[in-house]
Amino acid sequence: MAITVADIKRDIQEQNVTFIRLMFSDILGTMKNVEFPATEEQIDKVLSNKAMFDGSSIEGFVRINESDMYLYPDLDTWTVFPWGDENGRVGGFICDIYTAENEPFTGDPRGNLKKALRHMEELGYKSFNLGPEPEFFLFKMDEQGVPTLEVNDKGGYFDLAPTDLADNTRREIVNVLTEMGFEVEASHHEVAVGQHEIDFKYADVLKACDNIQMFKLVVKTIARKHGLYATFMAKPKYGIAGSGMHCNMSLFNKNGENAFYDTADPRGMDLSEDAYYFLGGLMKHAYSYTAIMNPTVNSYKRLVPGYEAPVYIAWAGRNRSPLIRVPASRGLSTRLELRSVDPTANPYLALAVLLESGLDGIVNKIEAPAPVETNIYSMTAEERREVGIIDLPSTLHNALKALQEDEVIKAALGEHIYINFLEAKRIEWASYATFVSQWEVDNYLDLY
Repeated sequence: MAITVADIKRDIQEQNVTFIRLMFSDILGTMKNVEFPATEEQIDKVLSNKAMFDGSSIEGFVRINESDMYLYPDLDTWTVFPWGDENGRVGGFICDIYTAENEPFTGDPRGNLKKALRHMEELGYKSFNLGPEPEFFLFKMDEQGVPTLEVNDKGGYFDLAPTDLADNTRREIVNVLTEMGFEVEASHHEVAVGQHEIDFKYADVLKACDNIQMFKLVVKTIARKHGLYATFMAKPKYGIAGSGMHCNMSLFNKNGENAFYDTADPRGMDLSEDAYYFLGGLMKHAYSYTAIMNPTVNSYKRLVPGYEAPVYIAWAGRNRSPLIRVPASRGLSTRLELRSVDPTANPYLALAVLLESGLDGIVNKIEAPAPVETNIYSMTAEERREVGIIDLPSTLHNALKALQEDEVIKAALGEHIYINFLEAKRIEWASYATFVSQWEVDNYLDLY
């Protein structure tokens, strides 16, 4: 049921909301916000799309002479945060960004995802669903409140307290998420010490991406309450598994049926022709979209053999070593799972790119290669070559070069986002490439 202006005003009055937070994401996926006092005048301004901000101060948005931008709150994202203090509580919206001419801003990642959804609808589909699986680490902070790399538990996969000393923190995160309307499906300790995962129910892709951004905010807020620092960095520590954000995707037709499901599948996997073509598109563009799924220098420290992260472009059913797998559930739950994405990815950009890649597969009938059901990690390089398996890019530099060669991915981002994303990431790589690390000093200073 859609949230109305009357619902919002009632919540503000009944729940002692004293500030309204208007939230949006920059091109790199960082959540930004502008707060307004919840006076009658300011409430009316916000709800009539008259709230403005300086877009020239945001990474990759506009130049200073184009700075005035409007925040259009999506009423259905209204939430009252469960925490508060003597100054009252904070309510908030996730917003779309419009120019001073009241046109959708082409550099808005959320608006860009809406563009991909309009293309999907033009092709005869109703919705694109996403079930994300974000992982994160909890680290201790020092006496000055600065994050350390010291974990507060020695837990492993699915361990219980007292080994998993972050159990109470994770439980409060789940309670807060539930109070905010999330349908949490599972919460558990992950493989690495200090690593955790909380899975929430799939939703249409726009809501799911909004949920990812809100999830990160909640996790960081509650962790700090417990004296811990939560990070979604892909690989914060050497020698242990990194954090991923597997993306489970499904496409639904206008009859509300899962377009990926077909019991008449001649291959015996109960997948439809659309599913195979969508998969073909995901496979074809995988090398090129890696820069969007894994957008930091650090992301590629996770994408290495030995830590369960995907390294090779292949797909399979139950086999968990390829890039893409088809989980066993069928019917409405039939889906494709992309395993390379990490939680530093901007979810709006990542899913726009994945949707357009899959739609390219459907439109152009791109055939998926044969599945690989053997453990790819145990195959030699020659064996991988024989069956056509190639590696994902090994560095952000290589991933950016591949991005520049793929017109489908560039179009999925739009010119503004593509140019500004590429520029920001080139600067990031150049900074990293010229930095002399402690590893280099330790290995070369005495030797040479």
